[in-house]
Amino acid sequence: MNILRPERLLAACLGLMALPTLAEPAFDPLLDAAQFAQHANADGPLTATAPNPYDYGRPWIRVGVKSQSLTYYDGWGLPVKRYAVSTAKNGVGETKNSYQTPRGWHRVCERIGDGVTPDTIIFRRDITPWKYTSELHEQYPDKDWILTRILWLCGMEPGKNQGGDVDSYERFIYIHGAGEHVSYGTPTSLGCVRMKSHDVIDLFNRTPKGTDVLIEENG
Repeated sequence: MNILRPERLLAACLGLMALPTLAEPAFDPLLDAAQFAQHANADGPLTATAPNPYDYGRPWIRVGVKSQSLTYYDGWGLPVKRYAVSTAKNGVGETKNSYQTPRGWHRVCERIGDGVTPDTIIFRRDITPWKYTSELHEQYPDKDWILTRILWLCGMEPGKNQGGDVDSYERFIYIHGAGEHVSYGTPTSLGCVRMKSHDVIDLFNRTPKGTDVLIEENG
């Protein structure tokens, strides 16, 4: 049996201490949510994530004007639901009385219509006792019906969609329900984002006041 002398034992210990150690990877808080969401589903296909670029970690909404779609993302940046919508027939723009859909970052400032039945007519933000019908549409074919729910948007970018003659809130820009006559997937509105009644109810139930909304021209 070989017994190391004290001086050899000390030399061996010093040699071990001189070996390089493996450094732990630096923690990057900006990657935690997206990577966690992906690794949690590692046994299945990975899902692309899109965390809120304006306020990381909060659910958010993206409206794509080009694709005529609205996507709701949860706090992890996972796309939870995508809906067909209809934005302005006059295209995009922020100026008052342009009847165009504004671009950029917005926030849900008001929620109107919680609990009312589908196809309830909302007039000047008041809930009415009347319901939208196809017969009513035939009688008033050019009417821009606002139905069921309203998510009233306020702009978050001063000079672009907030303040002066480009203020989205003062322009009464909504995400709102509309009738079945609307050709969803095609721009037909007077500036708002139109949705089917059952879709806007679903979105409304997911969307608290203060939710961030990005409207992208090429999205």
